[in-house]
Amino acid sequence: MTAPQTYQAMADRKAGAKYFTADYRVRTGDIDQDMRVRLDGIARFLQDVANDNIAVLPFAETDPFWIIRRTVIDVLEPITWPSDFEVERWCGALSTRWTNMRVRIKATSGTNRFNPEPRPDGLVETEAFWINMTEQGMPARISDLAMETLTAMTDEHRLKWKAMNPGTAPAPEDLDLPDREHVLRITDFDPFKHLNNAAYFEAVEDELVDHADLLDRPHRAIIEYLRPITPGTRVVVRRQRLDDALLVWLMTPNDAGELQVAASVSVSRIP
Repeated sequence: MTAPQTYQAMADRKAGAKYFTADYRVRTGDIDQDMRVRLDGIARFLQDVANDNIAVLPFAETDPFWIIRRTVIDVLEPITWPSDFEVERWCGALSTRWTNMRVRIKATSGTNRFNPEPRPDGLVETEAFWINMTEQGMPARISDLAMETLTAMTDEHRLKWKAMNPGTAPAPEDLDLPDREHVLRITDFDPFKHLNNAAYFEAVEDELVDHADLLDRPHRAIIEYLRPITPGTRVVVRRQRLDDALLVWLMTPNDAGELQVAASVSVSRIP
């Protein structure tokens, strides 16, 4: 089993292109015991930003349904609490049915009685592969209005899907760490009975407790969603440490009871 592909920095915003911007504040529900915003917290930020962005786009009525296939999170400087942060969101690449949406999060760190020592300002770069969907849940061509809006933001108009994580999990007998079950709560699911994108990262944060060395310098987290997880589904976590990377597979049983990968995750140091 190999680690994720070689690190490549995300492309910057096209000069002169329009983009969405908004201000938010870090809340205590998204931080760990060291005041660091967790990966699931960042995933929640990204969902909020996407919802706020699409609400003001001209194609909010013609293209309202999107699902995420992959999210890449580069934590270049951790965001901590207390902090205010500004987001910038734009289209980094697209094709006729999907887009890569870039979000830059720039945090201004503050202090309070609970965290009185000054800290560096946070910086996180992200990229998410979004697929346009019909109301019935089928991939759909992006409308002409949406294409006109999005193509103006980027010169990359031939976006193709290419997996960045190993999608196949190794056999449990080949690993040092045993499989474990991850218990889901009903609050982890959205109104469409899909596991919330942020909830996947909660299982990953449980693993990172034992791999804190990956978080003490810039790091990249990649999650690829392969199959839906619905309420009542049994989830098994399989994991493997490879040098400066932690690989995690969230697995669910198929109709025959055999485990299959529902999501693949990697967390690795940025060289």
